[in-house]
Amino acid sequence: MADPGTDNPSSRSESPSQEGGGSEDKLLLHQRLAIRELIDTEDSYLHLLRLCASDIRSGLQQLPQGDLDILFSNINDIIQVSSRFLRGLQETASQEEEQVQLIGNLFLQFHEEFEQVYKVYCANYDQALLLVNAYRKEPELQQEIQGIIEAVVPQAGPSGLSFVLVIPLQRITKYPLLLQKILENTLPSASAYPVLQRATSALQDVNSNINEYKMRKEVASKYTKVEQLSLRERLARINTHTLSKKTTRLSHMLKQEAGLVPRTEDKEFDGLEERFQWVLLCVTELKSNMAAYLENLEAFLRFRPHECGVDIPGGPAEQYSSLARDLQHEVFMEFQRLEGLVWQPLCSLASVLVGPQNLIKKRQDKLLDFERVEEKLLEAGTITYEEEASRHTYQALNSLLVAELPQLNQLVMQWLGQIVRTFVALQKDLADQALQKAESSMAQLPHQHISEPDFRKLLEDTLDRTSGQLHSFRESLEKALPPTTQPLLPGSERQMQALLSRYGPEKLYQVTSSINGTGTLDLTLLRGQIVALLQNKDTKGNRSRWLVDTGGHRGYVPAGKLQQYHVVPSEKEPRGQVGLLEDSGLLTPEPTQVPVSAAPAVTQVVAAYPFVARSSYEVSLQAGQHVKILEAQDKKGNPEWSLVEVNGQRGYVPSSFLATIPSPAPWGWSLPS
Repeated sequence: MADPGTDNPSSRSESPSQEGGGSEDKLLLHQRLAIRELIDTEDSYLHLLRLCASDIRSGLQQLPQGDLDILFSNINDIIQVSSRFLRGLQETASQEEEQVQLIGNLFLQFHEEFEQVYKVYCANYDQALLLVNAYRKEPELQQEIQGIIEAVVPQAGPSGLSFVLVIPLQRITKYPLLLQKILENTLPSASAYPVLQRATSALQDVNSNINEYKMRKEVASKYTKVEQLSLRERLARINTHTLSKKTTRLSHMLKQEAGLVPRTEDKEFDGLEERFQWVLLCVTELKSNMAAYLENLEAFLRFRPHECGVDIPGGPAEQYSSLARDLQHEVFMEFQRLEGLVWQPLCSLASVLVGPQNLIKKRQDKLLDFERVEEKLLEAGTITYEEEASRHTYQALNSLLVAELPQLNQLVMQWLGQIVRTFVALQKDLADQALQKAESSMAQLPHQHISEPDFRKLLEDTLDRTSGQLHSFRESLEKALPPTTQPLLPGSERQMQALLSRYGPEKLYQVTSSINGTGTLDLTLLRGQIVALLQNKDTKGNRSRWLVDTGGHRGYVPAGKLQQYHVVPSEKEPRGQVGLLEDSGLLTPEPTQVPVSAAPAVTQVVAAYPFVARSSYEVSLQAGQHVKILEAQDKKGNPEWSLVEVNGQRGYVPSSFLATIPSPAPWGWSLPS
């Protein structure tokens, strides 16, 4: 018989293997449970997403469309990716032996798509929360939203909309934890272990990249906001800290310009910025040209020759008028679609580029801060918390611009190309419709057999001939009509008499309408002002610009705004005296000089027009206000300005704004001194 004691070693030798087998079975069981948890929770998650995109979103149609776009962001893209991912997970169940490795490979296959869709949703999540908080301030709206959420997702509870919106964020952060749980229950010697390790690391990197992207977006949104601030508000924002930062940046930039410190070069960003600036220039130029085109189109549509009655029955005039009426009513008015299909998209595109443009400018400021901090870090070895924050801000801005500027440039070019193609298509439609409409009338037109160059020449010759006839008719009419004289400006009698005595009556002309000089040698004159003609052409021989003298200034004015001034003598003067006046060239007889001892003059000076002082040397006037003339000219002897006293204040006013009126004779006797 065998000794019972001899069985102990064998039993003890079998115990470790049994324990090892039990441990492996336990790991395998926990692994299966972790895989089942992954698949089941993915199925429940996708079901909730579909409820959000369909039932909940359709129930919230009372909210503005812009709010719905922010709340649900790109949830449809997430649903598409998650649907394919769940299908792949479910297909691994048929291959139990390789299921773990297939799951790891599946995560490695989808991790880039996860990052693309979830980073957009996470970046918009803060804006969605702002809307949720705004809804809570409106009890009726909040109660309605809460009722819709609880009806579709009862487990949401009082959190309501917040519970629904946070689901995608929770899911993307849970993927690494689920993979880690599967990895912990997988033997290191298993072939699936390194695949699971890479998948876990990849999903951890996805979450890190999403957080980094979210931080960059927050920094960018801070600097892309366009604020319409007044000068007072801008000045109120200036403080010692702002001045210190701007001074430091300017100092560092001057050092770079002087070559004292090196300049950071980023060829990748410089190339992207140059491309963006070129795209921005294209959009700006196209918008400017389109604005001019629309302005010209509006002026063209206002011109309706067919509505002018020419009293020429039948013949070419009536046929052309009929064609113009048809084009105006049926073709040209349709072209107003240009504003909605071209102009408005172009304006939207220009407004979209304002944010990136501000971001590029701010990146330049932050680059100066970054270079200064880096220089300090090399010298001192330590930097402050604020300097570290500015360093991270630059890195975030630069990374965001380098990552997104290529896509932005590409999208803008596509958008711009579509706008140009739409404009060309509208032009083609206009031409086709105009030709189609004109075909029926062309056969009846008298000039339809003439080629286009010959027709253009015929049109130009006809216009030149009729223009000459119209000019001759106007000259004949002006000669036949009696001359009309505009009333003189108040206070301009002295200036007119000076010009009359210097140049004679045949050289005097009057301004028929106010002239606003645009060139350096052009004069600005008021209607009714008297000038003397010096030369009836300019230096280039152009007879439409005349050189005149106002009595104080000389310059050019349009000849069409001048007419001969006819000196009319007073009818109250004796005939002999009138002849004397005509010989002497005076408008009125020379007033008799009153001795000093005579009675005071019975006239007074008042302001004919209101005048607002523009400097401390001038004084304001009100129409009809009495003034006292101290000097009838300025310090340089210019008679166009007079020194006056008004209500105890002294200053200069235009002489043409003053008028002399009679005043009642003083009571009593005036004795000589």
